Amino acid sequence: MIDPNRGNAPLPNQDMPADVAADYHEAATIAALSPKAAAALLRLAIQKLCLHLGGEGKNINSDIGTLVKKGLPPIVQKSLDVVRVIGNNAVHPGQIDADNTEIVGHLFHLVNLITETMISTPARVEALYDSLPKSVLDGIAKRDSEKNL
Repeated sequence: MIDPNRGNAPLPNQDMPADVAADYHEAATIAALSPKAAAALLRLAIQKLCLHLGGEGKNINSDIGTLVKKGLPPIVQKSLDVVRVIGNNAVHPGQIDADNTEIVGHLFHLVNLITETMISTPARVEALYDSLPKSVLDGIAKRDSEKNL
């Protein structure tokens, strides 16, 4: 089998860190059989992703708070919290139904959105910015240094 059974889960973002993508792939292979297990794995994936984004990796809720203080976009904070809460409820029963394939399907999209917003888009912008002529970059640097006077 070239592509393992991944159900309806979208492919992970190509810029997703390898350790995060491994959990994402595992969640995709079991989502149809056990949405709760998939939700728990996606929660683990974002905990690892938070570490890549500057968190400590010990407590996901604290990491999200730290990232918010560093300027995390609200849409990313909300996405992280949705995956965190639903994933937590998958292993610690609460009021949210984590045993729902539709909800878990949305979690896959949110993990990709977080990766796109925090890793892929900044990398593309940096690459384009760095491709500008040196004279233009020097002019921008001069402009920005004048603002700080």
